[in-house]
Amino acid sequence: MFEKTYKSMNSKITTDPKLIADTIDMMNGTNDLRKNHKAKVTPIFRRPIAVAAAIVLCLTLATPVLAANVPAIYELMYLVSPTVAQYFIPVQESCVDNGIAMEVVSTYIHNDTAEIYVTMQDLTGDRVDETTDLFDSYSLHIPFDSNSNCEQVGYDETTRTATFLITISTMDGKDINIKSGKVTFSVREFLSHKTALEDVPVDIKLSNVQEATHTQSVYASGFSGKDTTSNMNASDKYTVLTPSSSLDTPINGLDVTAIGYLDRMLHIQLATTGKLTFDPHGYFYLVDQDGNKVQSDYSVNFIEDADSDNRVDYQEFLFNIPQSELETYSLYGSFYTSGLHTEGKWQVTFPLVTDESK
Repeated sequence: MFEKTYKSMNSKITTDPKLIADTIDMMNGTNDLRKNHKAKVTPIFRRPIAVAAAIVLCLTLATPVLAANVPAIYELMYLVSPTVAQYFIPVQESCVDNGIAMEVVSTYIHNDTAEIYVTMQDLTGDRVDETTDLFDSYSLHIPFDSNSNCEQVGYDETTRTATFLITISTMDGKDINIKSGKVTFSVREFLSHKTALEDVPVDIKLSNVQEATHTQSVYASGFSGKDTTSNMNASDKYTVLTPSSSLDTPINGLDVTAIGYLDRMLHIQLATTGKLTFDPHGYFYLVDQDGNKVQSDYSVNFIEDADSDNRVDYQEFLFNIPQSELETYSLYGSFYTSGLHTEGKWQVTFPLVTDESK
C-alpha cells in the first residue's frame, strides 16, 4: 500500500527546477552533516506550520533519484518522516571511496535489537588498522525511534580489514519489524595509528605547587568525573587557571599549561591542540606513598578560539587534596593521540532483515 501510493504520487509530479535549486541552497546553508553524528535518534517536535511546509516540499521534490543523490533533500525528508526518507534510498550494501571499501557483511535481529556487522578495508595502503576509530563521525538514519551505537570489534591484519558492530534497539522496547524499512550508515572520517602512553609519570614536582595567582572566568563546554553534580551548568561561568607556557608535554598535542591551588582544590590544566583532527586526550591521577591511585574529583572543559584555526581545548582536573599533604603524592597520567586522519564519503543502505531471510 505504501509503495504503490508513493509511486503513484511521484509519477504525477513535475518539479520546477528553480524550486529544487532554491531548496538545495537553503538546506546547504543551514544543514551541517558534520554535526549529525549522534548515535541516538529521539522524537522531534516541530511547529505545525513548519511541518506542513516541509511535507509539501517533500511531496513536491521527493523523487527517488533526487532523494538518493541530493543530501539536502534527503535530510529534509528525514527530518519530516524517517520512514519516507528511508523508503526512497536504494539498497547499497557496499561502497568504495578514497581507496577504502565499506561493506555490510551480516545482520542479526532478535526481539527489540538489531546487530549489524560492517567492515572497512584499505585497498591501497595501511590506513585501516587495529586502532581505527570512527571518531564520532558516523551517522545512522533509522526509520523508527531508536538507541544505537557503533564500535570496532575486530581487525584482520592480512587483509587490512576492520570490523565494526552497529547495535540498534527500539526505544519503546517493541520487537523490530523486519518490514519496517532500511537503515543508512554513513562515515565521513576516521582515525588510526594511535599512540597510547598509559600510567606514566608527569615531570612536575608537586612540592613546588602554590596557590594560584592567575585565574580566569570561563563558560564550560563540558564536565566529567565522579563528583560532577547536576547543578553544574554550561550557562554558568567557572573560575579556572589562566594558561601559561607549557610545563610539560606528555604526548604530541597535549601540554600541561597550569597547576595550582584554588579554593582549597588542586587544579591541573591540560591543553589540547588538534583535537578535531587527531583527538589527543588524556587524564591525570595522583599516587600516594602506599601506591594507591587517587582520581580527580571532576574536571571542567572549556575552549579558546573555538571557531578559528588556533582553537585550543582545555580540561582542568580538580583534586580534593590538602595542600599540606600534596608533597606526599606523585603525579601520573595516561595520554592518547592518533597518527593518521583519513577523510572520505562512505555510505551503505541495507534492509532490516535477518541473515536467514536474505
